[in-house]
Amino acid sequence: MQRLARMKRELQMLQNNPSLPGIACWPKSIDHLEAQIAGRSESPYEGGVFKLKIDIPERYPFEPPQVTFVTPIYHPNIDSAGRICLNILKLPPNGGWKPCLNISTILTSIQVLMAEPNPDDPLMADIANEFKYSNEEFNQKAKLWTEKHAIKNNLFRSSVQEKPTPLTEKPSEDAVMPEKAEPVNSNKRSLPLKEADQEISKMSKTPKSS
Repeated sequence: MQRLARMKRELQMLQNNPSLPGIACWPKSIDHLEAQIAGRSESPYEGGVFKLKIDIPERYPFEPPQVTFVTPIYHPNIDSAGRICLNILKLPPNGGWKPCLNISTILTSIQVLMAEPNPDDPLMADIANEFKYSNEEFNQKAKLWTEKHAIKNNLFRSSVQEKPTPLTEKPSEDAVMPEKAEPVNSNKRSLPLKEADQEISKMSKTPKSS
């Protein structure tokens, strides 16, 4: 019940929140969200758009969401399975998650982590060492990965930083796609915010079976 009430409030907040630069997020269902983060300028991820999935646990907000990268990224704090080493995604005493934090905070923190890796707390030790001791080589590899996975195959223009998609809106299916982009699978549609909000209301009123 706590999770349903919290998600309803968060969806309403997201709907009324002004856009966050380079960040987009929308619901697939009540407990599954999708997001995209644009790489910041002057970072090796510049021009790339990285897709993430967000799973809301049953005990949310007392447990943090599970956030993973779908788009491959060359980064010391993100492994090959898309798992992220970020303090606020962990429960105390080893982590910094608090129930007052929210999805917007998480996505903003991940965007900062992308631009400012933490090699002293890595998931990928070899990449962390490369970042610390051979930074030019790290930047070259990160740029190549970005070009291969986050630019050629993304559904947004690489200029998403210039015209960020509002946090609460799913990217338009008729948006101009970059050259060489993969075709959009129009059979997969996300659940609109209004419908998700209505579904949460229905579930919160449905008595649990014994």
